[in-house]
Amino acid sequence: MKRRLSILAAAVAVLGVAAAPATASRTRTFSTLDEATSTNWAGYAVTAPDSTFTDVKGSWVQPSATCAVRKSTYSSFWIGLGGSNEGAQGLEQAGTASDCRPNGQAANYAWYEIIPAPPVVVPLTVSPGDAITAEVSVTGTTASFQLTNTTTGQVYSGQDNVTALDLTSAEWIAEAPAQCSSLSSGNCTVLPLANFGSVLFSSAATTVTSPTVTNYTGTISDPTWSFTSISLGGGPGASAATPSDLSADGTSFSVSWLATGGLADNPNTTAKPKAKAKPKPKAKAKPKPKPKPKPKVKPKPKPKTSTAA
Repeated sequence: MKRRLSILAAAVAVLGVAAAPATASRTRTFSTLDEATSTNWAGYAVTAPDSTFTDVKGSWVQPSATCAVRKSTYSSFWIGLGGSNEGAQGLEQAGTASDCRPNGQAANYAWYEIIPAPPVVVPLTVSPGDAITAEVSVTGTTASFQLTNTTTGQVYSGQDNVTALDLTSAEWIAEAPAQCSSLSSGNCTVLPLANFGSVLFSSAATTVTSPTVTNYTGTISDPTWSFTSISLGGGPGASAATPSDLSADGTSFSVSWLATGGLADNPNTTAKPKAKAKPKPKAKAKPKPKPKPKPKVKPKPKPKTSTAA
């Protein structure tokens, strides 16, 4: 998700060691075949050679961001098609956000986006704790978006034209958005990640067409494709986020926020110095009582004896 300086919110998701504009190539840093490090993504992505992903679904519970006064931080939670492969030029995504304003209050809202266009904030009320279900599908050059707040019963459905179509992957992501001076500019900066605690993704599924299958639907761990676990590195002094292992059926996982920058990232946590233990006063040794002198016993006088004359 990308944010332009001139608007409230815009989005782009970028994997790699540095933020990049929507039209720039994306790179990834891998530690193993199925693990990746990103500066602003945390979650899972699936890819398959010569395949087209046409639909993605997922659910999550809107987190409650912990905000500090005079500190703006940002977080987004979404599902999408495209954008994770190197050289990808587009991304079709829908999700929610929880941003911290300088007044210490969190702003929660729903949106969809087709990169390189700016995001569209949709009329769906979102509050912390709400259960959100989303679906993104593409037919031809038309992308369809559906966001449902199953807690309130509200539903948003919409369509938009895709100018830079990318259907090479599917994703389920918690993100630190990036801010760019313009949609085509390469001058982008990843924004500070809000302390969202943790977010649980569930009911994850995607549909693919390949040389061997047509409109096949499976979970993240389906053997039809490869899946990658993505950790948000954060960089020196910045917050980070990491995904958990997938559930046994491959449909769910959680992403947890990490305060790699120290306790200052969490306004509710203050490091209190441990009080030094006061030294206990040494007890003065009590003087041993002097033994009382034994009274001297006077010898009894011997009786005098008289002699007869």
